[in-house]
Amino acid sequence: MTASAKVSLSADGQRLTLDLDAQPREFAALWLRERTPDAETLDPGTGQRLIEAAELPLDLALEEAEIDGTALALRFNDGHAAHFPLAELRDAQPAENAPRASVAAGRTLWDAGLAEPPRADFAAALDDDATLLAMLDDLHRVGFVLVSGVPTDEDGMQTLIEHVGPLRRTNWGGIADVKSVANAYDLTMTQRGLEPHTDNPYRDPIPGYIWLHCLTNAADGGANTLVDGYRAAQLLRERDPAAFECLTRVTPGFRYQDETTWLESEGPLIELDSQGRVSRVRYNNRTERVAALPAEELARYYAARRAFYELLTSDELTVHLKLDPGQMLIMDNYRLLHGRGAFELAGGVRHLRQGYVDRDSTASRRLVLRRRLAENRMEETA
Repeated sequence: MTASAKVSLSADGQRLTLDLDAQPREFAALWLRERTPDAETLDPGTGQRLIEAAELPLDLALEEAEIDGTALALRFNDGHAAHFPLAELRDAQPAENAPRASVAAGRTLWDAGLAEPPRADFAAALDDDATLLAMLDDLHRVGFVLVSGVPTDEDGMQTLIEHVGPLRRTNWGGIADVKSVANAYDLTMTQRGLEPHTDNPYRDPIPGYIWLHCLTNAADGGANTLVDGYRAAQLLRERDPAAFECLTRVTPGFRYQDETTWLESEGPLIELDSQGRVSRVRYNNRTERVAALPAEELARYYAARRAFYELLTSDELTVHLKLDPGQMLIMDNYRLLHGRGAFELAGGVRHLRQGYVDRDSTASRRLVLRRRLAENRMEETA
């Protein structure tokens, strides 16, 4: 990479252009100064900033910049000098002519042709960090993992949850039953089929990952359906750009109420990140409450929602599977839509258990495991 790296400064020194393999990137001198990875600027242990960035001169400039091996050697006009790894600068900003991605890097989109779901073994993920990391990487990449070998007692998945992140408690408690009951407090607790949906868009924050554990599944019907919401949003963007734009702009509300609970939040059905990539999908027909917008705007929204719904329920995108006792689905609730067919208890009992783990703790566990295993490999080869 360094053989084809070039650097130049603007006349006033407030802009730096870094050319890596004919891919130019521009950086502000002030940004480079407040991000320089040295012990004077950033805490070596936490990466937290030690200087007050707002006190840096707004006209701060670079006096020198040159390639030094795998780093960029910088000297600023406030006297500070630092080395900035080229790899960090490459990852910090996409190249000017890089193609715009529809989703963040590291995701694999899929449809009904998914040949094999990502799989993991419960005991192996508990006992081996590399196996646990592989499971979490698959969850991040594909949006769900099918875990086998889970103990079939009511809290059988609890030990693995605790190995990843704390269980998210809600008004329904921690791990809750998913089975048909009298006087059901939620449609999940009935025998009816459930349309593809994401869970709990009326919460703030929305639970990041759903853990769905099968204890017994002898009832007739009740197979699970899975849809990649990122893939559905990508197809909508390609086939009906106006509908896609509408669903990223209009913000419906979502509400859940019972005798002891009143939960409300809002957000677009398709949410974009700062780079215009799909970052979250919300779809929950049962709890959506769109405001009384002007009639023309509602007409656009309803047509766009219909187009998205037709993709989400299409054979083109839907994967079907029926969980066996001792199997568990872990699902990305920002991405994956799940549903089920109706079931008949005359054929037997259907009893699943469900819990939530938040997105930040799951991501933290994955990234810390990756760093730790990489450090271990470096020590072994040293």
